[in-house]
Amino acid sequence: MKVFLGFLFIAPLALPAGAEKEYSSFDSAASPETKSRFAMLDDVRILANGLLQLGHGLKDFVHKTKGQMNDIFQKLYIFDRSFYELSQQTSEIKEEEEQLRQTTARLQIHNEEIKNLSQEMNSKIEDLIQNKIQLQEKVWGLEDKVTKLAIIQPSTQDTKEISSLKAFVEQQDNDIKQLLKIVEDQHVQLDKQHNQIMELEDKLNHIELQELAENSFTEEHTEPEGTPFPAHNATAVTPNADGTSWTVIQKRVDGSLDFNQTWDAYTNGFGDLNEEFWLGLNKIYSMTKQGDYIFRIELQDWKDSRRYVEYSFSLGGPETNYTLQLTRVSGSIPNALPEQTELRFSTKDHDMDIANDFNCPENYLGGWWHSECEETNLNGKYVTPRSRGRLERRKGLYWKPKKGRYYLLKSTKIMIHPTDLKFSLNAQPGAF
Repeated sequence: MKVFLGFLFIAPLALPAGAEKEYSSFDSAASPETKSRFAMLDDVRILANGLLQLGHGLKDFVHKTKGQMNDIFQKLYIFDRSFYELSQQTSEIKEEEEQLRQTTARLQIHNEEIKNLSQEMNSKIEDLIQNKIQLQEKVWGLEDKVTKLAIIQPSTQDTKEISSLKAFVEQQDNDIKQLLKIVEDQHVQLDKQHNQIMELEDKLNHIELQELAENSFTEEHTEPEGTPFPAHNATAVTPNADGTSWTVIQKRVDGSLDFNQTWDAYTNGFGDLNEEFWLGLNKIYSMTKQGDYIFRIELQDWKDSRRYVEYSFSLGGPETNYTLQLTRVSGSIPNALPEQTELRFSTKDHDMDIANDFNCPENYLGGWWHSECEETNLNGKYVTPRSRGRLERRKGLYWKPKKGRYYLLKSTKIMIHPTDLKFSLNAQPGAF
């Protein structure tokens, strides 16, 4: 097609000058059909020229796009390589942490053995000191006898007894000196062991700080938040600066309240509205059955970074065990709750996870809308980053996307707001 159009464009240009003159002279006498044919030929020339320019533009665009795609692939390669190296370093740090823990455990056992040995040595030294005191008293008595015998010539038997006692006393003194030397060596060894334990604890603290950094939100990819919803409910609300409010249904701030409660407690609610509390499934259902609501979760990690996520949702009644269905609408953290899935609320005494033999509330503490036990649990045990053991930390407050690391949380807040007044997907409720 391009060759044909080019030919159409070039062919008229190849006409000889004489022909042009003939056409020019013939133009006045030409019929209207002939004039129309020449007009169409001019249009074809213009169209061919335009298509040629368009082809050049497309060619330049293709070259430019290829260059941009090559730059993107190069950056992706660099990112993959950096991510792989970071994963390798993380694995090495975890292995080193495990080795340090094992070494610390062995040193602690050895330290306890040394302490027990030291106590035994101290007990023996006390006995030897008592024996020495008794022997000194005997020696003093013998000295008195010797003083008296200095005047009176001692018998052969008394001389042997005196020599034997002196030799025994000297032997006891030597034994006591050796024991004191052993005790001093033991104290030096204990000091070394103590210094080693302190160094290992410092390394463990450093590793825990690294884990805290890994389990904290980054400051990148934070989505801007929009304007707030207007106020609707007056129960357990959090006001904004402009007077609007959200209904708060859950709040965790310091671990002062045990959330490992029964089904009845989670149904009716518990806690203090001004501190940590759970509003109650009955109250939440009574509000949400009146219309459509937004379900917002606000999270704060132990580095005081904050993130949020919002869902449109529906909540079933007690006959469905308060089944929750979520659809994400906005947020600044990866999703950790299954969408378009019926999530049944369960507690340690009311477990509805019939598809799994693994009891989530019993093993991870606290009532929650569980589907897979590892996704998240905002009603779990309140633990700090320095809690001993990964299993203990995973029973705490955490946010765990299905494909990603878990984030240990310092505080959480769950709020709802109706959408039928002034709908906005990116609302900005009050701070913690």
